[in-house]
Amino acid sequence: MNAMPKCTAVATIETDPRWASIVARDAAVDGRFYYSVKTTGVYCRPSCGARLPRPENIAFHPTRAAAEKAGYRPCKRCKPEQPSLAEQHASVVLAACRWIEDAEETPRLETIAAQAGMSSYHFHRVFKAITGVTPKAYATAHRANRVREKLSRGQRVTDAIFDAGYHSNARFYEQSNALLGMTPSDWRRGGAKTEIRFAIGQCSLGAILVACSAKGICAILFGEDPDRLARDLQDQFANAQLIGDDAEFARLVARVVGFVEMPQAGLDLPLDVRGTAFQQRVWDALRRIPAGTTASYREIAERIGAPKAVRAVAQACASNKIAVAIPCHRVVRNDGALSGYRWGVERKRALLERETAA
Repeated sequence: MNAMPKCTAVATIETDPRWASIVARDAAVDGRFYYSVKTTGVYCRPSCGARLPRPENIAFHPTRAAAEKAGYRPCKRCKPEQPSLAEQHASVVLAACRWIEDAEETPRLETIAAQAGMSSYHFHRVFKAITGVTPKAYATAHRANRVREKLSRGQRVTDAIFDAGYHSNARFYEQSNALLGMTPSDWRRGGAKTEIRFAIGQCSLGAILVACSAKGICAILFGEDPDRLARDLQDQFANAQLIGDDAEFARLVARVVGFVEMPQAGLDLPLDVRGTAFQQRVWDALRRIPAGTTASYREIAERIGAPKAVRAVAQACASNKIAVAIPCHRVVRNDGALSGYRWGVERKRALLERETAA
């Protein structure tokens, strides 16, 4: 059988997306494949910092074992037989997260960094790149979750606050509205004193529910079944007082419906955004995407200073309960294709088409 002509082999390699990753020394694809170099007899990670080989001299391998079976030895520079730097960092950060979660008091940054064998500055950067938040923000969010859990179990407010690691009631109450969306006592009662006004209307995308607290819009939901939307709202605010059939509030719903139908009309309304520190950073970045344009999950991760937290960005988008006002429909896959949407990909496509047409 005749060998493939050299020019054809080069063209085949250069059009393979894996070659582009090698040229870019993209550490994000490390572990997905390896490449060997005929002239040196070694195999490398895509991110290897060695001199770029000629494309006709390389071959791709799905695993280290496949490369070694083909007769290649590990590169001494990138050490592909050892965990990658990204894997090492992920392991260190995971251990730090567990330490923060298990500690009665939040450990100091210097202490966690020393345990990880890094300087405080370097550890801070690595932790934020992987989790999307700083160690301090992670600890704050975890303590807030502990308070929510204890209050939901009916524990006394003061006991819940101190058991979660806060040293004083005052320190927690300074942040309680942002963390819980209400006072700790109201949260303990399941939001029993919280009033949520809502109305359900119809638009070209189906039924639409708009709900608003005293702070602003707290939910915009799409669906086919109005009753199901009302149940979803009840689940979201279990013991809040839901108030419907308000003629004045219905006008607000009409504004939201108008924006769905004609995005050029704009929608400038106060929002009651409730989520973790990381989710709120993602949602804020989404609101900065201009109508008629899109951004990839990777681009959003980069914009919030957490380039490795692409999956966490996708999860934050999926957790968004305020459709269109927090435009998670403007986030697409890296190749521009539409991906999942809480309220269905067809609604996502329709929203984008309207914004582009506008």
